[in-house]
Amino acid sequence: MSNTQTDSAYELIKANILSCKFAPGQKLRINEIANSSEVSLGAVREALARLSAEGMAVSAAQYGNSVPGVSAEDLINLTQTRIFVENECLAQSIGGLSIETETQIVAALHRLLRIPERNPDDTSVINPTWVAAHEVFHNALVLGCTNDWLMRLRRMLYQHSERYRALSVPLARQKRNVNDEHQAIFDAVMAHNTPLAQNLMAEHLQRTTDIIIESGSVKSAA
Repeated sequence: MSNTQTDSAYELIKANILSCKFAPGQKLRINEIANSSEVSLGAVREALARLSAEGMAVSAAQYGNSVPGVSAEDLINLTQTRIFVENECLAQSIGGLSIETETQIVAALHRLLRIPERNPDDTSVINPTWVAAHEVFHNALVLGCTNDWLMRLRRMLYQHSERYRALSVPLARQKRNVNDEHQAIFDAVMAHNTPLAQNLMAEHLQRTTDIIIESGSVKSAA
């Protein structure tokens, strides 16, 4: 089987899970995915196995594969852990910033601020182009961190947070200026003000959690 087909299926399924096009708890039907993505059944199975290993899909006997569910407890624990890891990466990165990495951060923010967060064709959903630029910006902020284990943990936590953030976009009842949040984090990083950058990052991540919890759309697991 072609690795290209497996990679294609993996990226497609993952993108649909992260954007919540495949809703939490939804069953992932191998035949339907294979037909819609024009790849083999085997490629879809291998892709789902990879996603299961990453916690991005759930495999259960007699039921098949499904999108992981969401809950208030999971979101709270995920956010607490992500803030801890993200801020450690950020501290190490600021300590190791170079002109080259600062240039990449500047470019990433410049692009992000010029892309609308919501899809121009449907403002109730997030803009996939913005999602990609947003990840590039947050990744750029920690380019100076050289601890590979921390960076692996950060990447996993970031991806799991993406599903919840996609859920928060149509739910936000409070006025939120994400561009201002990103600009403030950027300014603190470029000033090498680690405590301020960490505080702003924690507030940035917590705000998404608060929006979802306050909306009542994510229930307790109990």
